[in-house]
Amino acid sequence: MSIANNLSAIKQNIPTQVTLVAVSKTKPVSAIQDAYLAGQRVFGENKVQEMVTKHEELPKDISWHMIGHLQSNKVKYMAHFVDLIHGVDRFSTLKEINKQAKKHNRVIHCLLQFKIANEATKFGLTQDEITSILANETYKNMENIKIVGLMGMASFVADELQIRNEFRKLKALYEQLKPHQPQFTTVSMGMSGDYQIAIEEGSTMVRVGSAIFGQR
Repeated sequence: MSIANNLSAIKQNIPTQVTLVAVSKTKPVSAIQDAYLAGQRVFGENKVQEMVTKHEELPKDISWHMIGHLQSNKVKYMAHFVDLIHGVDRFSTLKEINKQAKKHNRVIHCLLQFKIANEATKFGLTQDEITSILANETYKNMENIKIVGLMGMASFVADELQIRNEFRKLKALYEQLKPHQPQFTTVSMGMSGDYQIAIEEGSTMVRVGSAIFGQR
C-alpha cells in the first residue's frame, strides 16, 4: 500500500470533525512529501531538532505539532513556527513557551498532558495539577500561549476495556473543565493501534504514524 492509499483509507474511517495528525517522526522528507501531495497538512514530530530540519525543507503551509516529551531548553528552536504543542506536563514549560512565543510575536497553542495510563514510563499531570495550572494567576496573564485542551496516552495493553476507560477518564475531565475554559476545543487521544476506540470515546484529534507510513 502507498502512503496516499493508507491516508485515504484512514480518512474514510475518521469523522470530519476529528483532526488527523500524521506522525512523521523518523520518516524521511520524501515520505512526508508523499503524504503532503495526498492532501495531508498536519504532521507530528517528537524531536525538536528533527522537526526544525523538516520545517526548513518542506512547504510552509504544513502545520507542525510537537507530540513528544518537551524539554524547556528546546522550545526556542521551534517557537517561530510550531502550531500545537501536545504534551505539556510542567508549569515551567508553559512559562518558557510563553516567553519564546513572545519573542516572535506569536500565540502558541498547547495541550496539557493528563496521565491516564497505568504505566510509570508515561509522562503527564494529575487532575489536581491541571486544575491548579488553569486557575493560576500567572498562567492567566500569559498572553502568548493558549491552552486549547487536553492530551493523553492510554496504556500499551491488549485490554480494550482498560484503554476505553482511560480515554473516558480524559474525556470526562475535558467536559468538566470546558465550561470554565471557553477556549477548549481539543481532546488529543488515540494512536495507530487505538485511534478508533479513542474516536468512539470522544477524541477530536488522533496521532497516526505506522498506519500511514508503514512500520519503522
